Amino acid sequence: DLATLRQGLRLSRELVAQPAFDGVRGEEAWPRVDLGDDAALDEYIRSTAHSANALGGSCRMGSDPLAVVDPALRVRGASGLRVVDASVLPTLPGGQLGATTFALAERAARIILGERAAGEAEAPAERRPEHAH
Repeated sequence: DLATLRQGLRLSRELVAQPAFDGVRGEEAWPRVDLGDDAALDEYIRSTAHSANALGGSCRMGSDPLAVVDPALRVRGASGLRVVDASVLPTLPGGQLGATTFALAERAARIILGERAAGEAEAPAERRPEHAH
């Protein structure tokens, strides 16, 4: 990974050095290190690189045996446990995960509330919320 990122930094500097950018190119803001020095570049990369997105997809949802959670977000092999975050996304969207995670949480709430409502409808009358005192 470091070699790829080093190569990308070197290529980006080479591209911006082209005459076509002469009228818009200012002073280099970063990395301000010798691009020929792998150790200096590696240190720069380690101190500044981050994943552009929140992590996701590590606890995949699905119907197949390899999925960690089922489509109702229940953890397989565990009782009473659900995962409702970006880790359940089987594939990651092409952008930030915030909106996708909000949509997932709203869907999870509907699933959970729907299951509770179905359970209450099947419960004896004295245990239904409308009969509570």
